[in-house]
Amino acid sequence: MSAPREQFGSRLGFILAAAGSAVGIGNMVGFPVAATKNGGGAFLLIYALFVAFVCLPVMLAEMALGRNTQKDPLGSYKKLAPGDGKWAIAGWLSVITPFMIAVFYTVITVWIIGYLFHIVGGDLALLADPDTFGNFINSYEVFIYMAVVGAIVFLILQGGVKEGIEKAAKILMPALFIMLVGLVIFVLTLDNAFAGVEYYLVPDFSKINASVVSGALSQAFFSLSLGMGIMITYGSYLGRDNAVPGSAKMVALTDTAVAFVAGLLVLPAVFSFNPNTNTAELSDSSVGMIFTFLPKIFLALQTTIGYTGASIVAGLFFLLVFFAAITSLVSIIEVPNAALMGETGMNRKKALVILGVLITLLAVLSSTSFGMLDFTTNFVHYANADKSVFDVLVDVFYDTILPLNGLLVCIFVIYRWKRARFNAELDAGDPAYKGSLFEKYVDFSLGTFIPVILLLVFINTVALKYFGAPLVG
Repeated sequence: MSAPREQFGSRLGFILAAAGSAVGIGNMVGFPVAATKNGGGAFLLIYALFVAFVCLPVMLAEMALGRNTQKDPLGSYKKLAPGDGKWAIAGWLSVITPFMIAVFYTVITVWIIGYLFHIVGGDLALLADPDTFGNFINSYEVFIYMAVVGAIVFLILQGGVKEGIEKAAKILMPALFIMLVGLVIFVLTLDNAFAGVEYYLVPDFSKINASVVSGALSQAFFSLSLGMGIMITYGSYLGRDNAVPGSAKMVALTDTAVAFVAGLLVLPAVFSFNPNTNTAELSDSSVGMIFTFLPKIFLALQTTIGYTGASIVAGLFFLLVFFAAITSLVSIIEVPNAALMGETGMNRKKALVILGVLITLLAVLSSTSFGMLDFTTNFVHYANADKSVFDVLVDVFYDTILPLNGLLVCIFVIYRWKRARFNAELDAGDPAYKGSLFEKYVDFSLGTFIPVILLLVFINTVALKYFGAPLVG
């Protein structure tokens, strides 16, 4: 007889843990820059509409699957479609995807904690040097930081759902919010900071085109951790007395709020440093912004608050991003961990050790793909460019497979599991949802236009990433 399914101890714990999975590196830097470069307030509006009308129904579908089956993504598909091989493949995709995402996300988290240690050590001026990042990621010290990150993640996950994931979320997420708001208040006091606020918030509808709209949808979908199996897994740790629709709304609202407030930190800091900043020059890459651009911004603060003060601000920012990264990484790894326990019956510690070894080996391999080893640096060639192991992981498992997984969830819930069972699952624990306009919208959207949108995003991504010819340019 299998052991009782672990559960979150409170609704707040679930919301903070799910929000922690959604709040990641992209929220801290990628979202603010994307908004600034693509219409400011206009982009924000489009993003918010996508979160509410496209992403939230998909999140509800994933959570409902998990809570109904009390299983991981693979187990959920198997239980609701027994003996159906094609849906078992969808289940495997939902487990392999977060496993591979965990590999490259580990590498980025390692860089963040490495920079944090260097800032604490007084090396902010060194980090502001454009050559430092390339030297750092090709140094063997990254493997030391990798061990530190691995130990932190293992300790959190080893505690289980209630004592590990939930307890960590209850500490890290409030700390993240407090630090974020505190840094925003400080940055807004700097000279010319409100020029950045203006670029960030004032709508410019002339910049909105099909490519920007597609980008806003992708940003919203990725930001909420959809298609990774996380919401299915976390949903499986919920009791039937929990209101899934209300909890999903809070997760979406929290994630969007953090992304929005992060823009009030990053952009005012950039414009305070250089009032003549051309937004077109801002990097589209979160990695480029965090490791090569922002250290220069923080160093520039020494003219007003001194080198120590600038280092403290920079340290708080990197601690903030580290908290966001570690909560996401914990959630990502919990998906294959839950699947491994569910499929084999092994205990949590043994499953974590096996996954930890595999992810670490692949993360080490990925870490060598920035010039350390030629084989991993020039791994394959497609779309007229050489791609490293790291590039392939991002292109395939983050950019491409996520919308496909979301599409499969929508089709499965409405047409295989059937909408009546899906609606009944969401009604349980939330009587106000039954028969509501929101229920009717979710039911209609998941069965009609949302799968079409996700299919188009998937096709466009494949055309862009592998053939260099997007359908939407």
